[in-house]
Amino acid sequence: MGQFKFEQCLDIEGLYTIEPKIFSDERGYSLETYNYEDFAEAGLDMVFIQENLSQSIKGVLRGLHFQKTYQQGKLVRAISGEVFDVVVDIREGSKTYGKWFGVILSAEKKNMIYIPEGFAHGFLVLSDTAEFAYKLTDYYHPEDESGIPWNDKTLGIEWPIPEEMKIIISERDSNHPAFIEGIVLKPKRK
Repeated sequence: MGQFKFEQCLDIEGLYTIEPKIFSDERGYSLETYNYEDFAEAGLDMVFIQENLSQSIKGVLRGLHFQKTYQQGKLVRAISGEVFDVVVDIREGSKTYGKWFGVILSAEKKNMIYIPEGFAHGFLVLSDTAEFAYKLTDYYHPEDESGIPWNDKTLGIEWPIPEEMKIIISERDSNHPAFIEGIVLKPKRK
């Protein structure tokens, strides 16, 4: 037990950065990326039902995504390369509604972040390439997906974009409605 260090992010309830205990020697390293008992002991008693993997090149910015009805908790990490990971609290009635948090996730540090349901999420690839893994607490429902522009002025996210970096974003992510227009998350269907 105790293979992880959990640290709550700012004052945002339910949002944690996680550092695994790494065992290394001349052969390489070994670590746990998830252990239900350790997570439950830290108050993160969720069940993951889907795991996704994406690969992107430098400058790719994905997000900010969320599902309106089938909200997903996510455990995310970079398994190669480095990304700047961003979350925005969009939980109705939350004292931190509209507040964002960003952290660099890297294969070298092997750090992770747990994002509870009710957050918009995105990331920017900082390395030449990056593979990004995420465990999810609900299935992906394409018809339920929505988003917020990555550069929404109301949120004021401070992306670490070097002058020479060209941002690569999908057409879909270029057309999300502004945060100021309001976000309505629907009660989860049974």
